[in-house]
Amino acid sequence: MKTSINDIKLIEIPKIHDVRGNLSVIEKETIPYEIKRVYYLYDVPSDAHRGGHAHIHLKQFLIALSGSFDVVLKDGENTKKITLNKPNIGLLIENGIWRELENFSSGSVCLVLASEVFDEADYIREFADFQLFKNRIS
Repeated sequence: MKTSINDIKLIEIPKIHDVRGNLSVIEKETIPYEIKRVYYLYDVPSDAHRGGHAHIHLKQFLIALSGSFDVVLKDGENTKKITLNKPNIGLLIENGIWRELENFSSGSVCLVLASEVFDEADYIREFADFQLFKNRIS
């Protein structure tokens, strides 16, 4: 299946308001896949770039738990930049989409909920290889 920028979704995570602080909950209905890996990025310098790859099968759900950062998405034809800055809004990135993370604010934390365990063979790490991959499946 050929994925595009149009398949990217911002999903609101349920939030329970309370004067003592808000609580957000992610349950299996929140994202459309079973979570098989969780990791997070933190202490990222503001001028650093993370990501810079695509996945053949893996899907990701990114959340700015603290602070903000930009996610640059490319599908081989189109580019879209999304700023994540709310802990109750997540970005669902389908497989076959190139992603780059940049412009991290001080103290930002990016939580990633992945659909698969780590598998180096699932990564496309060169943009030229990504373009070849997209052309093959079109």
